[in-house]
Amino acid sequence: MAHWLFKSEPKTWSWDQQVEAGAKGTFWNGVRNHLAKKQLMAMQIGERGFFYHSNEDKAVVGVVEVIKTYYPDHTDESGKFGMVDIKAVAPLAKPVTLAQIKADPRLSEMVLVNNSRLSVQPVSEAEWEFILALGGLSPAGVDAL
Repeated sequence: MAHWLFKSEPKTWSWDQQVEAGAKGTFWNGVRNHLAKKQLMAMQIGERGFFYHSNEDKAVVGVVEVIKTYYPDHTDESGKFGMVDIKAVAPLAKPVTLAQIKADPRLSEMVLVNNSRLSVQPVSEAEWEFILALGGLSPAGVDAL
């Protein structure tokens, strides 16, 4: 299964709001970039991703799960873009900051480092496991949730 990173400005949609949405989750809308659209279209139910606070915190703060695959975004008047639904799975025990990510050579190829403007990004298996460890979670523990 693939892994992802979902970026959100906490003032617009925060991790706490995602958690409050509960098991029913929420739609992940507003993506207006064709590369990010392709990432959304590739997502499958059950795949996990990082929830990343952009702008203020600049940190990975939690893990989410895709609960509904790509469908039209009701906020897109052009009809070109879509969205997926996600739900919160677990917070990281400690946020992993962008500064930490950029400082570690093992993460130098991460899309977050090389294309910071992309709102939805793939995350490699090695990046997934390493960031989970930095955040105080084990891959096996997260997979069991």
